[in-house]
Amino acid sequence: MALKKVKGNFERMFDKNLTDLVRGIRNNKDNEAKYIAQCIEEIKLELRQDNINVKCNAVSKLTYIQMLGYDISWAGFNIIEVMSSPKFTCKRVGYLAASQCFHPDSELLMLTTNMVRKDLNSQSQYDAGVALSGLSCFISADLSRDLANDIMTLMSSTKPYLRMKAVLMMYKVFLRYPEALKPAFPKLKEKLEDPDPGVQSAAVNVICELARKNPKNYLSLAPIFFKLMTTSTNNWMLIKIIKLFSSFTMIEPAIVKYLGLLAMSKILKTHPKSVQAHKDLILACLDDKDESIRLRALDLLYGMVSKKNLMEIVKRLLGHMERAEGSTYRDELLFKVIEICSQGSYQYVTNFEWYLTVLVELIQLEANSKHGSVIATQLLDVAIRVQAVREFAVTEMASLLNTFPANAAHWDASSGTMNEVLYAAGWIVGEFSGFLVDPEDTLKSLLKPRQLPDHIQAVYIHNALKLLTRMLTKALEEGNTREIVRLCNLFEDKVTPFVSSGNIEVQERSSSALIMIQMLRDELKAVDGETERDLLDDIPGPENGNVSMGTPIAAEQLIRDFATLFAGDLNPVAPKAQKKVPLPEGLDLHKWINTPPELSSPSSEGEEEMGDLFVASAELQGRAERKKYVEPTGEELEKMREARKMEQNNNPHYLKGSVRDSLPMKMRNDGCDDIPIAEIALDVPLTVHSTKRSDKYLMEEQKSDKKAKKKTKSGKKSHKSKHKISYSTSESDSEAEPKQLHVVNTLIEMPEGASLSEAEENDKAMDPNDPHRALDIDLEVPSAKEEDETQKKRETKKVSKTSNLLVSHDDKTSANATKKAKKEKKSRKKSHKNDESHDLLGFTRESSQGDNEQNSEKTKRKKEGKKKKSDKEKSTENSKKKLELKLGYEEAAGISTPSKEFA
Repeated sequence: MALKKVKGNFERMFDKNLTDLVRGIRNNKDNEAKYIAQCIEEIKLELRQDNINVKCNAVSKLTYIQMLGYDISWAGFNIIEVMSSPKFTCKRVGYLAASQCFHPDSELLMLTTNMVRKDLNSQSQYDAGVALSGLSCFISADLSRDLANDIMTLMSSTKPYLRMKAVLMMYKVFLRYPEALKPAFPKLKEKLEDPDPGVQSAAVNVICELARKNPKNYLSLAPIFFKLMTTSTNNWMLIKIIKLFSSFTMIEPAIVKYLGLLAMSKILKTHPKSVQAHKDLILACLDDKDESIRLRALDLLYGMVSKKNLMEIVKRLLGHMERAEGSTYRDELLFKVIEICSQGSYQYVTNFEWYLTVLVELIQLEANSKHGSVIATQLLDVAIRVQAVREFAVTEMASLLNTFPANAAHWDASSGTMNEVLYAAGWIVGEFSGFLVDPEDTLKSLLKPRQLPDHIQAVYIHNALKLLTRMLTKALEEGNTREIVRLCNLFEDKVTPFVSSGNIEVQERSSSALIMIQMLRDELKAVDGETERDLLDDIPGPENGNVSMGTPIAAEQLIRDFATLFAGDLNPVAPKAQKKVPLPEGLDLHKWINTPPELSSPSSEGEEEMGDLFVASAELQGRAERKKYVEPTGEELEKMREARKMEQNNNPHYLKGSVRDSLPMKMRNDGCDDIPIAEIALDVPLTVHSTKRSDKYLMEEQKSDKKAKKKTKSGKKSHKSKHKISYSTSESDSEAEPKQLHVVNTLIEMPEGASLSEAEENDKAMDPNDPHRALDIDLEVPSAKEEDETQKKRETKKVSKTSNLLVSHDDKTSANATKKAKKEKKSRKKSHKNDESHDLLGFTRESSQGDNEQNSEKTKRKKEGKKKKSDKEKSTENSKKKLELKLGYEEAAGISTPSKEFA
């Protein structure tokens, strides 16, 4: 056996490989068929050998011969044998030969099912990849049915190489076995969002090919394809997606609408005027059934807003909010209205009374919105920064405190945050309480017992104290001591229940307010030295004509001190103002203020020390003696009972009995059922038009626009000219620009000695090890080199201007010189005529020479004048061309330019 193997290996040294075959065919061009027939006989002998490498070499040569047009179907079994080789080099040759030799109708394919399945489930990705590549060329219906599950499992492989090939292979499976499309579609959809771009591209290719027959099945994948179109950089895949969208347009025109809105959003950045012309069309898209189209139209409206059309656009959006369904879309509309109005520090808002009215209408329209904190921030910002509308804002917030639904305040953050507007309303009426018409009514609404979030209740109590201070100061100025005592009693009765609140912030604010009022009451009680009797009985009333008597100086000083606590306006604070506060000298923030206690003491001693840390031992002993139960009086019990009933009525979670059951039977049977019902015939249908308060501002603006247009038309008729160029769109926009009624205050608070223009050196120095510090570069700000270059260009321009001025000055001097020369010539001619009578021959010679010189000077001057005229004409023509090009560009780009007249 050993000798036989050695003999076989020795004979193999003289076998022809593929390169020898190719070289032999090229050398035998005259007898190519004869040489190939001889080679085929040699290949047949090689296929009978037991060595798999010899068979692999023979199959590789047969593959090349098949490419030349010769039939090798007789070697099908040998090809399958090479395909089943465990060696990858032999397996690759076998699958290559099978992909060229076999076809879906080949009878030998039934022998390859288990072998291909074994290769697909191989641990080596290259074996599975070769099997997938070869199978795609000769797969049949039976192989598709038997191997579909194996190929689908490869779609979930951890190797992107196999996932990509499996996705592409599924298309061939779908063609041969369409029943596999439904179970494989979910996995194919997942591959569109695969992290590997090759797998994504393969999935897009397969779906694009499948959509040729029935694109309706894949219409639900349009959002995913759009995301790929906007994020991918693969041009080939983008072309495929665009072709897919073109097939979608045949069955769903909404795709075209979406793509049109997308194109407008890109054009809006460079040519906003051209997009604003389609405002009505974009607003009509808000009524579309597709939510993606509605959201895209909302994004376009943000960039289309101007001072002229802001009120109209917001009116349309509010109308859409009333008709819209779905809380998410309504929230998006609400947020978009606020975003549109507040962009650029309210640069498009001309009337802030209108904007505050819109904010109140948004609160009433969407009481279950999640953007309550956004509306609250806008209310606070407008009230602080726009001083002219503070009175209007206080009036609106005072009415909001009374009209806000009680049940809305009980909702938690998961269902909505609209109760945050109460925070802003309470703060505004307290901070600017001087504008209130009925401050006592607002004080009662702030201290009304109802269930509110803790942070809102704390703000209510604090601003109620501001409001009380304002009322006390007014009563003090009038000298009405009885009013001061009455307000103190009222405030104490309303705030006392909040001392027992479960929130520590509410407890602290209510306790602090009560202590301040108690201090004032103590000073008022000191008038007659009595403490138990009612003060109102001791203080003379206005009916006696002695109102100003009885107010002690200490009480007046207390009220003035209370007023100083809330004096002054609060301005917005700069974002980085805290970082710019300088540290005082000698302050070390890392040093202990109080040294911590030592931990070496025993536990019992530590407990005793901690017990006496905040409270003295004598106080601990006497605390139990002080706590005694006080029996409430009948009036106190009645007040507590009424407060409990009020809380139960305002609590939506408390089950209440029906009022009708408590009424007597006589009152129930009121005879309403016996009244006959008759239909009223109306010639004109009864229609009720719902108008909002914010619409009146739009109507007023439209009236003023009409008046302004009439004035401009009358002015235009009187000032018409022949050479006038009119720009209808830009001119109308600029003329109809509404006036700014209110001014926004941009003042923000900064520490002393700091300004906004300072470089943020302190922030950078705080973290010197930050590797990204060098990337903190503003690309719009020019560098030092660019600034030097610009300065050099400016200097060169200045030099050129001065040279032009000098040239023009030389031209003027030369013109003056020519005038003087002409005068001298005339005088010379006269003198020459007088001299000719004396010496004609001599003068004629000199005059002829002088005439020649004068003629040559004239020709030179004429040439120079012609050149100057031609240069001037050329410069004027160039300037006209530039102006025409500029005007044409401005018309194409939609840039508004004023009308110009050319004489």
